[in-house]
Amino acid sequence: MALVRPRSPSARVSLVPLIDVLFILLVYFMVTSVYLDLDMIPAGGTEEDPQTPAPPIEANAPSDVSSLLLRIDAAGRALLRGQALEPDALLRTLEAEMASRPGLTVMVLPSPVAPVQSLATVLDVVTEAGVRDTRLIRIEAE
Repeated sequence: MALVRPRSPSARVSLVPLIDVLFILLVYFMVTSVYLDLDMIPAGGTEEDPQTPAPPIEANAPSDVSSLLLRIDAAGRALLRGQALEPDALLRTLEAEMASRPGLTVMVLPSPVAPVQSLATVLDVVTEAGVRDTRLIRIEAE
């Protein structure tokens, strides 16, 4: 006589703990992620129509600010006061600014996806304009 052992019930794999862990990981990564797009900083225009460029500011306009923010967008264009400038125009503008404010600080803010060659070109133009205090900056979330 052979003994027949009863088959043990197959163990069911529960997905509930896996779903819980995935949900916790999802929440963790959502909270710790940085949602920072440098191109979301308005470069000109109005709140009603952000695509409209801001009116140009005269180079000889009086200003108490001793620094300029020069942005480089994703396409590699240099933006000064919301206006895209070619290297020659940027050089003339910076030379005029340096003539009126000798202690001028130029802060260069490149987009994270801007071509490196654009950054090198802008830094060359800034140096050629005679700017002594140039700062390369980037925005970081806290």
